Amino acid sequence: MPSSHLSLDETSSTALSYDSDEEYELAQKEWEESLNQLQQLVGVVLLPFFGKWLGRRWSHIVYARYLRVGLSKALFFGESSKT
Repeated sequence: MPSSHLSLDETSSTALSYDSDEEYELAQKEWEESLNQLQQLVGVVLLPFFGKWLGRRWSHIVYARYLRVGLSKALFFGESSKT
């Protein structure tokens, strides 16, 4: 009878480690899903929003420079000093 008691303890400890491994794998899968969702959020929402903002900002800067120096090489390469 004592030998059967030991075998039950061994199987329960094996089952506990198996559950622990399953929990770890489940947590790992959930973590990877969360990272995938975060990457999709950045790629679909944040990058286009940032690109739109940056494009509008740049167009205002270029347009202000165009009004100041006109359409010439100075627009792209800066004002040349004529002395």
